[in-house]
Amino acid sequence: MYLGHGFRLSADDVERWRAALENCPPSHSRRRRKYATYLAYTLLQRFQQWGAPSDLDDAIEHRRAVLALYPPSHSGRASSFTSLSRSLAVRFEQRGALSDLDEVIGLARAALVLRPPGHSLRSKSLSILASGLTARFEQRGNLSDLDDVIELQRSALVLCPPGFRSTLRSFHIRNLATSLLHRFLQQGVTSDLDEAIELFRVLSSTYHSPTPRFMSLNKFASSLMHGRFWQRRGSLPDLEEANELQQVALALHPHWPSSLANLALNLGVTVLQEEMLYDIDEAVEMHRAALVRRAPGPGHFDRSWYLRDLANSFANRFQQRGVLSDLDEAIELRRALLVLCPPGHYDRSRDLQSLAVSLSDRYRQQGTLSDVDEAIELHRAALVLCPPGHIDRSKSLRNLAVNFAYRFEQQGILSDLDEATELSRAALLLCPPGHFDRAWSLVSLAISLGDRFQHQGILSDADEAIELSRAALVLCPPGHSGRSRTLQNLALRLISRFQQQRIMSDIDEAIELSRAALVLCPPDHFDRSKSLGSLASSLQHRFYQQGASSDIDEAFELYLQLPKVSHSAVSRGDLLTTKSWAASAEHFKHHSVIVAYQTALKFLDRHVAVLSSSSQHFDIVKGATSSLAMDAFSCCIRHGALMTAVELVEQARAVFWSQSARFHTPLDELFAAGDTGATLATEFKQVSFRLHIISRIRMLPDFTRFLLPPLFSDLQKAAEDGPVIIVNASQYTCDTLIILDAQDPVHIPLDITRAEVFELSSEFRSLTERAGSSDHQLELSNLVNALRKLWDGIVGPVVEALRKLIPRGSRIWWCPTAEFALLPLHAAGPYAKNSRNLSQFYISSYTPTLAALIRARRQVSRDASNQHFVAIGQANPAQGEGLRTVADELSIVAQHVVPVASFTSLTDSEATVQGALDVLGQNQWLHLACHGVPNRKQPFESSFAMKDGPLTITNIIRSRWQNPEFAFLSACHTTVGDESSPDEAIHLAAAMQFSGFRSVIGTMWSVDDDVVAHIVSAFYDNLVDGSGRLDCTRAAEALHKAVKSSRKRMSLEQQIVFIHIGV
Repeated sequence: MYLGHGFRLSADDVERWRAALENCPPSHSRRRRKYATYLAYTLLQRFQQWGAPSDLDDAIEHRRAVLALYPPSHSGRASSFTSLSRSLAVRFEQRGALSDLDEVIGLARAALVLRPPGHSLRSKSLSILASGLTARFEQRGNLSDLDDVIELQRSALVLCPPGFRSTLRSFHIRNLATSLLHRFLQQGVTSDLDEAIELFRVLSSTYHSPTPRFMSLNKFASSLMHGRFWQRRGSLPDLEEANELQQVALALHPHWPSSLANLALNLGVTVLQEEMLYDIDEAVEMHRAALVRRAPGPGHFDRSWYLRDLANSFANRFQQRGVLSDLDEAIELRRALLVLCPPGHYDRSRDLQSLAVSLSDRYRQQGTLSDVDEAIELHRAALVLCPPGHIDRSKSLRNLAVNFAYRFEQQGILSDLDEATELSRAALLLCPPGHFDRAWSLVSLAISLGDRFQHQGILSDADEAIELSRAALVLCPPGHSGRSRTLQNLALRLISRFQQQRIMSDIDEAIELSRAALVLCPPDHFDRSKSLGSLASSLQHRFYQQGASSDIDEAFELYLQLPKVSHSAVSRGDLLTTKSWAASAEHFKHHSVIVAYQTALKFLDRHVAVLSSSSQHFDIVKGATSSLAMDAFSCCIRHGALMTAVELVEQARAVFWSQSARFHTPLDELFAAGDTGATLATEFKQVSFRLHIISRIRMLPDFTRFLLPPLFSDLQKAAEDGPVIIVNASQYTCDTLIILDAQDPVHIPLDITRAEVFELSSEFRSLTERAGSSDHQLELSNLVNALRKLWDGIVGPVVEALRKLIPRGSRIWWCPTAEFALLPLHAAGPYAKNSRNLSQFYISSYTPTLAALIRARRQVSRDASNQHFVAIGQANPAQGEGLRTVADELSIVAQHVVPVASFTSLTDSEATVQGALDVLGQNQWLHLACHGVPNRKQPFESSFAMKDGPLTITNIIRSRWQNPEFAFLSACHTTVGDESSPDEAIHLAAAMQFSGFRSVIGTMWSVDDDVVAHIVSAFYDNLVDGSGRLDCTRAAEALHKAVKSSRKRMSLEQQIVFIHIGV
């Protein structure tokens, strides 16, 4: 504030004017008004500089005092109204208290009354009142407020005719154009949009100085993008013009965050229209730059704008690529936004809905119920902030309805579906004919009714869903960006009714609609797979009804286009489409069946490649894989493609571990491949999953198959030290395949079904649940009978083939799939006189995958001169009963190891979670004696019981240890994992192997404390090689000999409880 004579007010003058006011007598009202005015101004200056809320509150109170000092008829009263309203507006923007906003509007109205037509400042008062009403419209959504705003702004513009104060006139033009654009977005009246665009066009040619011109260009571009483009009246030229305008704006002010942000938004839209992946990356980086360069520090209320823009850009990139890390980033940024917009803040409803939408997106990718539960609660909270009459209420109702429908899909609770239907009806009522959002409200209700029809069979629901879908299609004419979606929706509703009513006209129409939708989805369109699958499915439905072979031929022609789909992100829906192709090809015995499985597994690879190697994504992996690997293996076996069978089963088994290893190992090797490799590895980690980076990496020597599944020639190396036997259970057949290092695989068909394998695994679980308890010994005859079944149906035929291939006493590796992974294959035998069991022919080991065994062989310690061994024992854990033999067991280990290696012991109070992790980082050899606690429902919570709590699989896989060699897990149930997905091998022993241990001893059930000491002693006797060193490649043989020498001291279930995994 300039006071004349070269003197200006500043934030540093607060105390000066406070003292002046305090020393001024109450009778000097004019002087007190002046001092209070100056004090309020300097407090506001200091607030803008430092952000202290008390300064703003103090300034408002002093401006109230100034107003009180003016008599009712005083000419300065209008200015005082204005100053107080502006201060209250600042506080409203910071805190969102609606009482402040209402007072702003009341004061602005009072000031306008004191500035009647003809007053020189009437235009200013009209603008201030319009600004307050705009804020209230944005908060409460009352369209009458927006109508009033536009009339006030028209009146203000009339008072500034052409040639009168061009800057002020431009200001009023910009405000009016912006309000017209807002009203168009709410009501869809095209005249409002056209008038707004013309006003912005005039404005952009009016300004010549950089800053005003930059602002007008941004607004003009925004009207083109958010108006014509988003409302589907415009075309790509509108968007291109918007981009050009904001490129000019960016040149005028390259570091202004609004310039960066608006261009980024346009670039994001360009991606939606043209799949321009580089543009969306540029958008993210621009928003990140804006946050770094211009955003206030944490906690400042203005920071929310920058966080919101960056969150939106991450969400946009996720929509294009499906990379979950982008979505996770958007969610975390939106959580931070809610902290900056507490209850009462005017932006809270918008931020609640944005976070909920991101959580819904993540649910659709992952299927994690907690995400949709949280989304429902957030949408409920947002709906409370959108009371009847609010412009966002229909959208809020619809969003809540969609999430209830999602939850119904997973849990099947009919009340959720009923609520989704009622919410969708309420949303539609708020979108009468002509409303811009009516089409999607019609679709939302149609989907809810369609779902209810499928589950309750009420024909009126199906009829209404079809009529609603037809109405939505009318609102999306040719050229509308939503036409493909509405065509597919109507087709689905007709198919649903056809499946119950068998009305041929329904399926015929559905097919024609699906054909039209497919035309609108070119090969790079994100809906291409879904559209191909929908049309193929419709044709199959008609074939089943009419038997026309042309329909089934066309269906497979459509399926065969799936390998050519080129969009980068693969959704669960895309993967389901390829699985449907495989199932159909199996059913019709179509020649495309192997290609179908190969495509499904390629899609699976792309689907899970966007996941991080964290336990929270395991459910997605489990749901995506299902029985795919086993069925693909069986298919290839039946068609004589044995090598392809190995490649496919390897690609879709133990996917969580395989994906994690595929990133760790190749990147480590890439970092070591010279400067170019290291540069590309760094770039890849920073911009994860950019296709052009992967292509550049594959141009390097030795990296042509970077992140691609291994070929059979690579996988065959797993059999270098002995054959690997894949044992596969599929719904079609059960088979074994013996992998040899120097010849083709050998196939052995099994005379057993998957159902019988499941029954056998259940029998073993029942038999061993109480194993290890001296009070409840298993009935020997029952266990022997089960082991004989294993021999007769599975292992015996394999041994018969192996005897022709390798000498007795050789090592073999079992690689079981599905329920075979739950069976003690190593213990199978006839258990009869004059007969030999498997253990008398060969030394058995296990591996979850061929690649895991290959990696273990390659991970030879770089420094083999020093062997560091740690024995960890916890006899008295935080939870569970004490273990009386732990101390004796560790003593036995020490006796054998101390003479040959550096030995450390960690017991009792030192054997904590962190203590164990620390010593594992310093030692390559481990013996662990404690309770093993499996968790069949949440396998990543399976744990070793330490003094202060559980050492979980999650803890283990987050650690990166240096060159670990061997782990003896003397704990119960260390190979027990997820009960619904044994094929993924999520258990304690596998976690140790994944963490780098080349060789691991684990247990299939409970271990008897009275016999474990005999096994441990005999084992370490045999682990030391002829040179007096520990050798982890001797672990399987050492265990084999230890069990053999201790057999007379142990019950049968204790003889077979220990297994070896790895080299």
